Formats: sequence, C-alpha cells, structure tokens
Amino acid sequence: MPGGRLTQQERQQIALGVADGLAYAEIARRLDRPTSTITREVMRNGGPTGYRADLAHRATERRAHRRRQATPRGPQAPAQTDGRDPEAVREYEEAWTTLLMQQGLPKMMSRVLTCLYTTDAGSLTASELVQRLQVSPASISKSVTFLESQGLIRRERDEGRRERYVVDDDVWYQGMIASVRSHGQLADTARQGVAILGPDTPAATRLENIARFVDFVAESMARAAEQARDILYTKPETPSNDTAEPGSAATPDPST
Repeated sequence: MPGGRLTQQERQQIALGVADGLAYAEIARRLDRPTSTITREVMRNGGPTGYRADLAHRATERRAHRRRQATPRGPQAPAQTDGRDPEAVREYEEAWTTLLMQQGLPKMMSRVLTCLYTTDAGSLTASELVQRLQVSPASISKSVTFLESQGLIRRERDEGRRERYVVDDDVWYQGMIASVRSHGQLADTARQGVAILGPDTPAATRLENIARFVDFVAESMARAAEQARDILYTKPETPSNDTAEPGSAATPDPST
C-alpha cells in the first residue's frame, strides 16, 4: 500500500470523513493517500454505511495474522520468478477485486476474475484457481459457472484435455455494446413520455433532452468501441532489428 499500511488514527479520520459524507478522493487528499486506498479500505470493511475505524483496524490485524499463520490447504502456486513484488501484486489484486465488487459482482466471482486477469496466460484450471485463491473446489465451480453465464469467461480444453477457464478479451467490447443497447432503451422510454405528457410541457422537454443526450452518448460509445476493438488484441511489440550486432553492416535507409 503506497505510504505503508493505514494506521488506526488514519482509519478514524476515514470514519469521520465517511460520516460527514466526504468523497473518497477528498478523504484521500487529506490523508495524502491514493483514492484507491480509501475506496478499498471502506468497501472491504462494511462499506460507507457500516465502516467503523476500530473494527476495520482489528479486522486488518486479524487478516495479517492469518496470512502469517495460515497452513496451505494444498500445493502452493508457483512463486513469482519474474521480479514482481508479491506484496505489490497482492495489493493490486485486492484493488481489482474491490473495483469489480463495486460494479456489482459478488466477492468470490470478483476474486476468480481478478486472478484470471492478472495471470499472464489469461487462463487457469480449477485446481490452479483453488491453489492460488486457497478456497474450496465448490467455490471455484460456483464462481466459474456464474462468470460463464454472464459471458465474462469461457471454457476450453488444453492439450492434456484438461478444462481451462479463459478470460475472453472481447468481453469488454461486448459489454460496451450491451451498455449502448441499454442506453438506447432509456432514450426510447424517455421519448414515450414526450408523447404522453405533451410536447409543449416542461416535463416533455426535459425527457426529450434526456433522450437526445443519451442518444448522442450511445452513438459515440458504439463508434468508439468499434474503432478501438482491435486494441483488445494488441500483442506486445517484438524487439526491432534496428540495433545491429557488433561487426554487422547496417541496412541502408531506402529513403536516403
């Protein structure tokens, strides 16, 4: 966590800010913390209506103690060997999970989806998810069934005929298009009110303006999503051959 872990005094300040109805960004500014830190702290400890500084502090201490004392239920996931900071990765995964929960996804489903997003391969087997998340196979089965029903992941078989769960890059495009359709329904419903309430009334004018605004935003979203769709499939750039090996002749530039 940037700046170290939250202190009990900082949590008291967060509780006061939440009680006063301050935005998370404002609380973060006063504490000189990232907004994501405050958002994650509140959401994982009761939310804006249930956050209590003392309870949040004790819960954090218990979680830290369990991580130190926990006995693995099964074989551990392979340790990071690519130079990543395990603590930083864990904090980032918590931030992703919190964000998905704010979007309405249940906690376990959010953890599974985050795990898939942050895995280089973009796919894991059920046993790998169990090892990484240290949860029961039943929890994984329930979560992947739900995520698949929502079109957020898909199943495939690898060369060993094992079933793998894969995050589909196109889901972001499909989600954007679904949002466009939802906006279209909102605009249609608003215009129905124009005819019912009378075109010359203030209420009808308000609804017509809403419909025009939503139409414009939806059209812009659809156009942008279509234009940017290929970005979801962009591969890392391969090293160029601009740097010649010692002793080799450089290729002449045909434009010169």
